[in-house]
Amino acid sequence: MTSPRQEFIRGLKDTIPLIIGAIPFAIIFGALAITAGLSVWATMGLSLIVFAGSAQFVAAGLVAQGAGVGLIVLTTLIVNLRHGLYSASLGPYMKHLPQRWLVPLAFWLTDESYAVVIQRYREADSTPNKHWYYFGSAILMYGNWQLFTVIGILTGQSLSAIKDWGLEFAMVLTFIGIVVPLLVTRAMLVSAIVAGSVAMIANDLPHQLGLMLGALAGIIVGYVTELMAGQTQAQQSSIKNKLSNDTTEQP
Repeated sequence: MTSPRQEFIRGLKDTIPLIIGAIPFAIIFGALAITAGLSVWATMGLSLIVFAGSAQFVAAGLVAQGAGVGLIVLTTLIVNLRHGLYSASLGPYMKHLPQRWLVPLAFWLTDESYAVVIQRYREADSTPNKHWYYFGSAILMYGNWQLFTVIGILTGQSLSAIKDWGLEFAMVLTFIGIVVPLLVTRAMLVSAIVAGSVAMIANDLPHQLGLMLGALAGIIVGYVTELMAGQTQAQQSSIKNKLSNDTTEQP
């Protein structure tokens, strides 16, 4: 059985490769938020309290466009709906934990941490300390995001053209690396394809509406596909049971 310390250190180590993509993402956010008109404290508040890169980018962009508070809240809520799906898949592994663990780990849930944590929980060993692995991954991601947001803020004034450097491509590659290994069912694959396709087709819509539509379409199609797969499985199981009973009843 691994100790809490061993799990914590392993969580740190396994998350390091994902930090590579998050670093330029955090720097760009800090710089763009400042150039978009947000104050230093508002920019840091988003990173400290919201701690959701894609939602922070969307919020900063909408503020720069003069969007209303209602639209900003609704958009960031939809963008972050995937975290509800993450929580649902982690729930069975973590339901035994007390609230003092569940609350901070829920707050620290990110795409990167989820990618490594769900794989750790799915491993066959029965150690009860896997939440320490989650803690190690989460605390590294949180500290990294805050540090490089600060660097982005400090460089925002002098590097006003940072958005033209193409650094955000590193985050795109990181997301691809996160998502692809997790597409293990037909519903997940269909959901990813539909969400990406809709987001690309609707990319020119204002206020990041294309992203919202893509997220909603992916969630709906994924849910329907999973529901249909479950019904098909149930029907196949029923047919097998019927055939088995008929065979048993034959003289």
